[in-house]
This record gives sequence, structure tokens and C-alpha cells, in this order.
Amino acid sequence: MRSIWNGNISFGLVSIPIKIYPATEDHSISFRQIHLRDNGRIRYRKVCELEDKPVESSEIGRAYEDADGALVPITEEDLAALPLPTTHTLEIEAFISASEIDPLQMGDAYYLGTSGAAGAKPYTLLREALKRSEKVAIAKYAHRGRERLGMLRVVGDTIALHRLLWPDEVREPAGVAPKEKVTVKPAELDLADTLMETLGEVDLNDLRDEYHEALEELVAAKVSGTTPTAEPGERPAGAQVVDLMAALKESVRSAKEARGEGAGEAGEGEAEEAGAEEGEATVHELRGRKKAPAKKAPAKKAATKKTTAAGKKTAAKTAKAAEKEPAGKQQAGAKKAAAKKSAAKKTTAKKQTGKRGTRTAS
Repeated sequence: MRSIWNGNISFGLVSIPIKIYPATEDHSISFRQIHLRDNGRIRYRKVCELEDKPVESSEIGRAYEDADGALVPITEEDLAALPLPTTHTLEIEAFISASEIDPLQMGDAYYLGTSGAAGAKPYTLLREALKRSEKVAIAKYAHRGRERLGMLRVVGDTIALHRLLWPDEVREPAGVAPKEKVTVKPAELDLADTLMETLGEVDLNDLRDEYHEALEELVAAKVSGTTPTAEPGERPAGAQVVDLMAALKESVRSAKEARGEGAGEAGEGEAEEAGAEEGEATVHELRGRKKAPAKKAPAKKAATKKTTAAGKKTAAKTAKAAEKEPAGKQQAGAKKAAAKKSAAKKTTAKKQTGKRGTRTAS
């Protein structure tokens, strides 16, 4: 790994010789511009506008363009005369908590390594001091012609440097937030919390640049002369105005299915009960409209019901009246009924005998 800066860390009266190495790299594939007609390379050349011819790098200097368009030359001697004590020194200014740094200020990251065996002990001393204090160091240093602000923190056994923007380089977000006044309901926040819990956490090491992988396959296919097999990705749909509650519920359902969890009504009910017991966000179904009252039955059906009820009441009264009659009367009535049945049987028998006799005579 090649270093991009050599200097010293100034830690009070302690000086630590160091080298700065890039801590990150861009894995994107770089392309060259070509002439479509003959595939010739397109190159940029630095040309003097007055002479209209290319100029060598050794003949190029700096100039400041003022509001009127006039160019004011700034020489290397002018820059060297500026008071820049951090030209070859990374000077620690203070130690603060990392939470005091706005993430918007975070820039490129670098690793700091020692330059020679003499820097091993003071380097280790600073590293262990940062570990024990659980703080980060704020430092100034010069790089690429300007003074910069940096943050030093411990990464494993190494001290890392994060370039910081100066506070006045961070713009205010004025006019960026929505101007419309909206109200977020508690039920919508509950669903948003549930969606966040369902999506869960992720190990950043498991995330992949799928576009970069597809691009590598495309380039490899082109180099080998084969036909690319990559299929075009789906284009994102345009913004749609949807019911926020419905969209949140559908998002929760889809997230549960992706995680292999049941998304049925029973599962949601159990989740609601568990969330209520543990104090977590729960999903509450929207209340439906009230059911309309039942319609009255037609007049004919009502009349039939009244007639049936009247017949039942009459039968009940007759049964009660029979129960109230004296026992003697009930027995006499029974004897009369038995006598009538006996007389009816005798009459039937005589009729049948007469018929038989008539048949025999004939």
C-alpha cells in the first residue's frame, strides 16, 4: 500500500512520525471515452486559448478569477509565504466524544502507520490513551494545498484518520423539508415501528453491489466475445398517491413473508398480544363501518305469527280447564267414551255378517 502523506503527529511535546494510507477504495469500473465511428480514444488536452495549442504541465500555473472575469496569478512563492504550520504536521487540538461530531462533516478515511521504529512507542501510547478515554482526537493538517480538519480514532490496533469538513462548510437544510403541514397519527407511527421491527437489523458485510457484479459479468462477456446474458432490471414505478395506512400494513405483511413469518390474521393477533405485554408497537386493524339495523318482516309474516301464537294460547287454556275439572266428571266422561266405542264395533260386525250371508245365498 502506497502512502499519500508523510509527516508527524504532534501530541503536546510528543512527536510521532507517521505515514497516511488510504483506508477505502472505489470498486467501480472505469470507462474510456471513444469515437463511435472508429473506436478511437478521446483524450483531453490542455490548450492555451490565446495560442490555440497544447501546453506542457510545467508551463501551467494558478490564477484567481475575480467577479469581472480578470485572472490574478498566484505563484508558488505566494503560497509558500502563507502561515501554514501544519504543512508536515498533524497537530492534535483537543479530545472530545465522537457523539459531538455531526456525521455530515465526515469525509474520506485513512490509516495512520508509523514511519520507522522510533515512532512505535509513542504511536502505541496515543492509541491506548484513545482507547481508555473512549474519545477521539481532533487535529489539523495540510493536504493538497489547504489546511484540513481531521478526527483520529482507534480501529483495531491502528489509528484511523477521518477527514472532517469545517463546520461552516456544512450547509443549512433551509427550504428542503416539506412545507405542507401534516399530522402523523399514533396508529401510523405504531405501524411504522412494527415495520422497522419486522425488517430487523442487517450485517453490512452481507450487502453486495449487485450492479457492479452485473457490470463485471457484462465486461467479461464482451471481452470473451460472447453474448451478454444479463437481463435488464426492473424500472422503478413512478410515485403513486396511496393510503398510508394500507401501504404500511402491506409493507409489514410483505416483510413478514420475506422473513418466513406467518402473516395471517391469527399470527397478527398473537403479535398484537405479545406487543401489548412487552410494551412494543403493535398493528391495529382499522375499524369497519357499523352494520345497518335488520329490516322489519313483511306484514303477512307478522300476521301469521300472531295467528299461530293465538292458537297456542287457546290450546293451553283448554288443557288447563281440563286439569281443573273434578275427578268424578273426568271418569264419567271416560266411561261414556268407552261405551260409544263398543257400540260402534258391534254395529260394524253386524254389517259385515249381513254382507257375507247375502254373498252365500247368491
